[in-house]
Amino acid sequence: MRDIVAWLFDFAFYYPLIMSFAWISGSLVYYFRWERKSPQRVKPPELGDYPFVTLIVPCHNEGEQVRETISQLDAQKYPHFEIIAVNDGSSDDTGAQLDALLNEFPRLRVIHFASNQGKAMGLRMAAMAAKGEFLVCIDGDALLDDYATHWLMRHMISSPRVGSVTGNPRIRNRSTLLGKLQVGEFSSIIGLIKRAQRVYGRVFTVSGVIACFRKSALHDVGYWSTDMVTEDIDISWRLQMRSWDIRYEPNAICWILMPETLRGLWKQRLRWAQGGVEVILRYAGDLLSWRKRRKWFVAMEYLLSVLWAYSMLGIVALWMLGLFIPMPPYLYVATLFPQWHGVMLGIVCLIQFAISSLIDRRYEARVGRNYYWMIWYPLAYWIISAATTVVALPKALLKRKGTRAVWVSPDRGVR
Repeated sequence: MRDIVAWLFDFAFYYPLIMSFAWISGSLVYYFRWERKSPQRVKPPELGDYPFVTLIVPCHNEGEQVRETISQLDAQKYPHFEIIAVNDGSSDDTGAQLDALLNEFPRLRVIHFASNQGKAMGLRMAAMAAKGEFLVCIDGDALLDDYATHWLMRHMISSPRVGSVTGNPRIRNRSTLLGKLQVGEFSSIIGLIKRAQRVYGRVFTVSGVIACFRKSALHDVGYWSTDMVTEDIDISWRLQMRSWDIRYEPNAICWILMPETLRGLWKQRLRWAQGGVEVILRYAGDLLSWRKRRKWFVAMEYLLSVLWAYSMLGIVALWMLGLFIPMPPYLYVATLFPQWHGVMLGIVCLIQFAISSLIDRRYEARVGRNYYWMIWYPLAYWIISAATTVVALPKALLKRKGTRAVWVSPDRGVR
């Protein structure tokens, strides 16, 4: 028992420390191997060919944002494209606004669902109706950078084995502490992880808010699953389990709105955590194949993160028990406030933020101004991450198989 408890405390400390170094080293390899030599995003590379592209926007209750989103899509510098917007049973004026926009933007086509069918079904329907072999999918509140399609297509035409390319989401709303923290998170956590995973072999997930897909690859895997909470994580695994390549393109910028309330953030991160668990449960058997070995690293990384969350739960439980009953010395947790090991993790976290900020200056010159606020990130987001993972595991295990995943309007933050 004493050894198990000692292992619990060691794992809670060393897991985030080791993973930080893994992400930092992988992202630096990515930067020096590919990123540093690429041109600036405002000067996209000349493509040998410009295939027709379909820009897809699934919408549910996006009345406040949809006009801005469609207008920005129509301003793409890419020469050959169409826009398909899917009104998925919206209860606001999204459908009426989209119909009115048909007169302003000749490239736009609109598909209406009478009832809420879920984002995956909207994407499926748009893919069936698309004229292009390549699909750039964004959310209904996102603003796509003028040259994002160029950068995404650079990978698609470079190799027929590229099934998808994930872009670089950037936070638009930064008026609160949670908004400022998410700016750093998308840079130093999400951006670094995608760079590192690309170096190590496989990406855990594309960014559902901006991703490009090859339609033949989607057809090969059966398109998006309608019963998964996070369709973006699932399609990423389905493609890579069939040996399609997924790449990360940091120059493909997309500006997004994120939750700026604790309730909205909790609901979003719980959905992400549940989606990750659902994917692991669905594809665990296939991972045993030697041919899927390149996927082992990201699978093991996620399983360890789940184990870390429950380790933290165990430490909190021991601390609470120690408040009411006498505990043996090896079980006693004196305080949850950071001691020397917490300070060490905080320092490594700030180093990670600093490196990511230096890399991301290529895409957002003033991203470093949020560095001051990142000292709060471990306290705010590690707690939320651990708690949502603890709750998500039983939710995923108890979920009825085949249940349709439908839209729930998210918190869009303070603009």
